[in-house]
Amino acid sequence: MDTTIKDFEAAIAELEGIVKKLEEGDLPLETSLSLYERGVQLSRFCHTRLEEAERRIEVLDEKGDLKPAPASLSSLPPDDEARREKGK
Repeated sequence: MDTTIKDFEAAIAELEGIVKKLEEGDLPLETSLSLYERGVQLSRFCHTRLEEAERRIEVLDEKGDLKPAPASLSSLPPDDEARREKGK
């Protein structure tokens, strides 16, 4: 892991700055390539942090017990309104 990246918010801010510089398009090729490489590092860092956060999310099941969040929203239990609609 890159130790120069402080946290998710700092990585996002730096990535936004890189995108802005690259979009301006007036940089030498070598500078653009270096910024692009750094952007890829930051993007991977952010993606990893988001995946870790997603795995930590917990939801309450109907009994009030904590359980890991399902991999997709389609596997969440239907809410009361959705149950009523199905019963019609």
